Amino acid sequence: MAAIWFLLAGAGIAAADQKDARLPPLFEQLKAAPDPTAALEIEAKIWTIWLEANDPAIDQLMTEGNAAMDKDKFGTALEKFNAIVAQKPDFAEGWNKRATVYYLMGNYQQSLADIDRTLELEPRHIGAISGLGLVNIKLEREEAAADAFQRVLAIDPQNGSAKNNLDIVREILKRKQI
Repeated sequence: MAAIWFLLAGAGIAAADQKDARLPPLFEQLKAAPDPTAALEIEAKIWTIWLEANDPAIDQLMTEGNAAMDKDKFGTALEKFNAIVAQKPDFAEGWNKRATVYYLMGNYQQSLADIDRTLELEPRHIGAISGLGLVNIKLEREEAAADAFQRVLAIDPQNGSAKNNLDIVREILKRKQI
């Protein structure tokens, strides 16, 4: 589920994070991407920038946290991401990763709180917005989930996961009206 919600990309060059000057043109390109393949390539560049903490200690914690999350060692992952948000509270991806772990642990309210913080720092964070949709599905808030997936599509019109999730939510809503 984490792979659906939050794409994991490798760390890149220095001088980055959600405030990086390379992001605005990438988001423009993402919105205009002609097909899903082109969009995925642009998304990968965005994720690489988002993961750049400019701090070797944070990068190490991120690597360890992602590895723990990949092995379903959520307690260890949570420790690593807790350390990131404590040491670098303006680094959106630390909050985003912790939101993912909380989601995977079934702690949806805490996941929502971290998603909110991620989006305060990076309102275009398609992973966090997608996560918002998934949490709202778990909480049976289908209208809010649909809104989140529509927000993703406004930023990334080629996003296949958001399209599929929106279709699922719309089907749930349709069944509830019957």
